[in-house]
Amino acid sequence: MKLIIAVVQDKDTNRLTDALGGENFKTTKLATTGGFLKEGNTTLMIGCEDEYVDEALNIIRDNCSQREQMVAPISPMGGNADSYIPKPVKVEVGGATVFILPIEQFMQF
Repeated sequence: MKLIIAVVQDKDTNRLTDALGGENFKTTKLATTGGFLKEGNTTLMIGCEDEYVDEALNIIRDNCSQREQMVAPISPMGGNADSYIPKPVKVEVGGATVFILPIEQFMQF
């Protein structure tokens, strides 16, 4: 058994959870915040048998698209002004960051 942890952008969450639910994957949804853009994202925990990992990954890949977004600079107040960028920059957002962990034991009460 594996635990898939997928960190996805909030805009992709509903589409992804609907697609996973449609294929009978049970998910636990956690509201999280990214460290780089300081924006909300969603972390999904998906438990599945080893033989279904590729199917789950394909669903995640198909429903989490990468796109470019303009990001306003973060003020250097209280931080290091050396890395401050004074104008909006274009960054790539979306997609999914996925971790796959082996599960030694699973219990449901």
